[in-house]
Amino acid sequence: ECSSANDHLDTFCCLQNTLFGMGNPLLDICAVVDKDFLDKYGLKPNDQILAEEKHKEMFEEIVKKFKVEYHAGGATQNSVKVAQWMIQEPHKVATFFGCIGKDMFGKILKEKAEEAHVDAHYYEQSEEPTGTCAACITGDNRSLVANLAAANCYKKEKHLDLEENWKLVEKAHVYYIAGFFLTVSLESILKVAKHASENNKIFCLNLSAPFICEFFKEALMKVMPYVDILFGNETEAAAFAQERGFETEDIEEIAKKAQSLPKENKKRQRIVVFTQGKEGTVMTKGDKVETFPVLEIDQSEIVDTTGAGDAFVGGFLSQLVQDKTFEQCIHAGHYSANVIIRHAGCTFPEKPDFH
Repeated sequence: ECSSANDHLDTFCCLQNTLFGMGNPLLDICAVVDKDFLDKYGLKPNDQILAEEKHKEMFEEIVKKFKVEYHAGGATQNSVKVAQWMIQEPHKVATFFGCIGKDMFGKILKEKAEEAHVDAHYYEQSEEPTGTCAACITGDNRSLVANLAAANCYKKEKHLDLEENWKLVEKAHVYYIAGFFLTVSLESILKVAKHASENNKIFCLNLSAPFICEFFKEALMKVMPYVDILFGNETEAAAFAQERGFETEDIEEIAKKAQSLPKENKKRQRIVVFTQGKEGTVMTKGDKVETFPVLEIDQSEIVDTTGAGDAFVGGFLSQLVQDKTFEQCIHAGHYSANVIIRHAGCTFPEKPDFH
């Protein structure tokens, strides 16, 4: 711990690298598309999937046919960036690990991470190109198709296990990994999760997508005993409940049942937080479940909802690393999500106006 007479400096040196994120660094290719485009590639208006063979041409077509914007993305990376943005100073409160290619898109991701003042340490390899994610926007829906490519090449022994990298893991107090990374490196997640649990630090996981709950449930349940804070939205909560045989569609009941799943570190009771778009956010607290209303926003002010969930988590984490109450964490999550949906992709104005 740092102790200096100057409290301001104290906060500064103590906050650096306290938040650790690991995940799939992707470059988002965002475009407003039409229903025909969604139908052609068999996409639901509001979904997150991994690209299959049939989507390969889609990435070329979207660039040719629509006006696209490129934004640094990837769920976990978005969240740590938003957390850093909410905190502003010191820089490098957030550390991020993930795998990219040695190419133009990789270079853009590095630059964007630097601009966001995130301490990104990428594992760079040349077998696969940097991953991309097509965000197909229609109205206030967005259908995400991720082509992981390089992101899928993250290797525990090639990066996480290296002494200088593991030191950064040890430096953190709060860990956040999106469920999407379960498809990439379960062993990396478990190493970090066990470290958090054994040292009574806070490990957070996001359900991320219905397909994670359905097709990666074994990996998900291996990590669950180490999860102190579980995030998800209403669709993911329903998919999770169905896969676990919870026999309820009531979101508060699902939150309670997820809370009471077996847990390693008994010093912390698991907290479950489920967002529901414009409906209130549900959070377990002791043996109660509370609902917190989101901030009002006029439909006409919503540019696109890409990154809203990531932004909510980012706002939440920004207060969590500063030891604020869970109510304050939710308040900050609602604020940052409200800001992000007024901008294209997961982008934000220069400074927050959060109190």
